[in-house]
Amino acid sequence: MTTDVLTFGLNHHSAPVSVRERVSMSGDLIRPALDALRSAFGSSLREATILSTCNRTEIYVAGKPEIAEHIPTWMADFNSLDSTLIKPHLYQYNQEEAVRHAFRVASGLDSMVLGEAQILGQMKTAVRTANEAGALGTMLNQLFQKTFSVAKEVRTQTAIGAQSVSMAAAAVRLAERVFGDLSQTKILFVGAGEMIELCATHFSAQNPKSMMIANRTLEKGEALAARFDAKTMRLADLPNVLHEYDIVVSCTASALPILGLGMIQKTIRQRRFSPMVMVDLAVPRDIEPEVASIDEVYLYTVDDLGRVVQMGNDARQAAVIQAEAIIDSRVQSFMHWVHNRQVVPVIQGLNQAAHSVAEIELEKARKLLAKGVSPEEALERLAKALTQKYMHAPMQVLNRSEQDERAQLLGVLPKLFPFQMPENTSSEH
Repeated sequence: MTTDVLTFGLNHHSAPVSVRERVSMSGDLIRPALDALRSAFGSSLREATILSTCNRTEIYVAGKPEIAEHIPTWMADFNSLDSTLIKPHLYQYNQEEAVRHAFRVASGLDSMVLGEAQILGQMKTAVRTANEAGALGTMLNQLFQKTFSVAKEVRTQTAIGAQSVSMAAAAVRLAERVFGDLSQTKILFVGAGEMIELCATHFSAQNPKSMMIANRTLEKGEALAARFDAKTMRLADLPNVLHEYDIVVSCTASALPILGLGMIQKTIRQRRFSPMVMVDLAVPRDIEPEVASIDEVYLYTVDDLGRVVQMGNDARQAAVIQAEAIIDSRVQSFMHWVHNRQVVPVIQGLNQAAHSVAEIELEKARKLLAKGVSPEEALERLAKALTQKYMHAPMQVLNRSEQDERAQLLGVLPKLFPFQMPENTSSEH
């Protein structure tokens, strides 16, 4: 069976957050998605991995090439969407381009924050989940191990991650546009994950008046708050105190918005219409997009922050060129492994056929010896029989071939069967 490496997905380059959030998969949904994907395609799809972050949802598979036309429909169906909503935003990469894409993603070349390292950890988590689900095989396992190696090489040998403007740093810059000095602001973080931790690190450096962390479980929130001299509260208490905060940064795994238009309208009235910055780093979004219509609210999504980040990317283009060169070289190396792997079944078949012929002829030789034939004669007959059997198929194909095919065979046969050509090879008589 021909097995191709294929990649399907959408990201911040191809789709706005309003589309990305419709196909985003939380961590606990990846395993069921992998099971459903493999069940839908059966033996046509041998291996699969799903990578889903705030900036991308991608499916990496190893399987028959013909499944490619059906996976976009599966993505839409699994997310209960009309396929026309996502198909215009989907990209597909096959074989070499799929490998190159994986290398670029892990190296931070395809990220909103050029050169950021977070995506590598997210990809490793995706691979670990696929492995635990029994969805990894030789092809994708080899691909991702090589991917992680390439990402390390790019980060070690280039300056791709140097002076990168992170999403967290961009959030600080946008808040400073509204408030200027942040030392008199009160900041509320909703959630206690990795992105909130990064944002808290950047905002705390501005010495704000106070910082609060709201989370569903107090234990996780308290562990993070202890690092930044912040306080904690339960998420359920949010509506009662939201008006006390000038800056709200939210990034949870909620499937639905937790900060709605009505709540924020009430909050603004309680604040006597003083300005408020709200940064929504979640996908799906935590804050209803309609909140942006409130004059006093400055609402920023991951895409808004991405535009700020992009301004700092141009300075690192020399590192990008160097990184792309490394990736191109490693892609060719991996594809060489893939092509060699495809030859293995042929070699195994040739070996098996040769051993079968040898066993048959050896049995005949044993019978000759049992009848009293001398060992010399038995060996001579064995050698002659083996030679005839091994040469029969190629000689038959050569004799039956037409002119163009014969020319190709004459070019290949000396490589497969090295021998000394007779000096007089003229076909004229």
